[in-house]
Amino acid sequence: MAVSLGFHIIFACIGMVMPFFMATSHYKYLKTKKIIYRDLTKAWSKGVAIFFVTGAVSGTVLSFELGLLWPKFMLHAGPIFGMPFSLEGTAFFIEAIALGFYLYGWNKFDPWFHWFTGVVVGVSGLASGILVVAANAWMNSPAGFDFVDGQYLNIDPIAAMFNDAWFSQALHMTLAAFVATGFAVAGIHAYLMLKGQQVEFHRKAFLIALVFGAVAAVLQPISGDISAKDIAVRQPAKLAAMEGHFETSKSAPLIIGGLPDVENKKVDYAIEIPGALSFLAHGDFEAEVIGLDQFPEEDQPPVVVTHIAFQIMVGLGMVLVGLSLLFFFSRWKKKEWLSTRWFLWLFVLGTPLGFIALEAGWTVTEVGRQPWIIYGVLRTADAVSPIPGIAYSLYLFIGIYLSLAVAVTFLLIRQIKAIPESLQKDSGIYGDSTKVGS
Repeated sequence: MAVSLGFHIIFACIGMVMPFFMATSHYKYLKTKKIIYRDLTKAWSKGVAIFFVTGAVSGTVLSFELGLLWPKFMLHAGPIFGMPFSLEGTAFFIEAIALGFYLYGWNKFDPWFHWFTGVVVGVSGLASGILVVAANAWMNSPAGFDFVDGQYLNIDPIAAMFNDAWFSQALHMTLAAFVATGFAVAGIHAYLMLKGQQVEFHRKAFLIALVFGAVAAVLQPISGDISAKDIAVRQPAKLAAMEGHFETSKSAPLIIGGLPDVENKKVDYAIEIPGALSFLAHGDFEAEVIGLDQFPEEDQPPVVVTHIAFQIMVGLGMVLVGLSLLFFFSRWKKKEWLSTRWFLWLFVLGTPLGFIALEAGWTVTEVGRQPWIIYGVLRTADAVSPIPGIAYSLYLFIGIYLSLAVAVTFLLIRQIKAIPESLQKDSGIYGDSTKVGS
């Protein structure tokens, strides 16, 4: 399931965010009547269709895996948190219908109604993602039932869906999707600008994608702070593992980098900022932060994996914040930078960073919750399928998802190469901006 999620999270995030790029370009076309925006919209709509299909396939597999790999979990959890999954299915069907209208609605619908169907694609896709995250948040913050003598009683699906963790997780995940997709799309178009083909076309695409990605990147630390303060109260063991905080203490230092030494209860090669963890967790430099020493060893998350994944997520997030601020400065004071090679190369190099941070953040969420699948209620070891031979299905799924990734990559490369070729007949239609400076 980890392999499946690792692939699906990328497909799903792109499928959630790309429709908003498409709708923005379409809006600009309707307002300005510039052909460049129409062609950009049509090019992006094909990418949306590709990721909608792959996201649907990979997501359907996950639904089967929930039942096949985690039977005891679904036996108890299904009736409690089934509502967000049901609503997610509804949102998915709305998205599918709207996408069909959008792809085949050119010159058939009223132009503004056609644009609106594209907006519906984005909104329904975003709703699907938020609903799935709400279900995951319930695993981190169980609510909507009473657990009495091993029985799940007084079930309230609404309370389960709107659990204490759903808002902070949904906010953080949504912004992460916009950051990762925005910088990835902008990086691809920056590379195509550097190649000197239809530079004005790719510049428009670069700017639209990067505005979304940069705004989300600047907001992401705020959502991260909200999440950290929430985790400090609900899941102190996860926070302790994230920070490599072994001993409960007041004025706890924030650890940057380092490699946890679990045996000796310390973090080697780290930079410490005194009192910063207390402030970030509780808003007070003198506040006490619970350490791993307050939990039995069997209830502690894997510290090394959680800490390193957290450091990767935060480190890459700050790099993207820096690129975002550089972009905003260039738009404000140095617009000529947008045509320089060094500036574009920075964003080309930043293409994969958002998705690496996304995978690292998901690792923190899932590994940091261990050994619980329902935090404080049901252990992962007690929920997993006891059927032998599952390793063979793992090899099969690795092969399937690698094949799917290769197929999607091939389709996208073919689509990207087709963009300048399809525009040759309109040579010069986008103006004379066909070069990138030194």
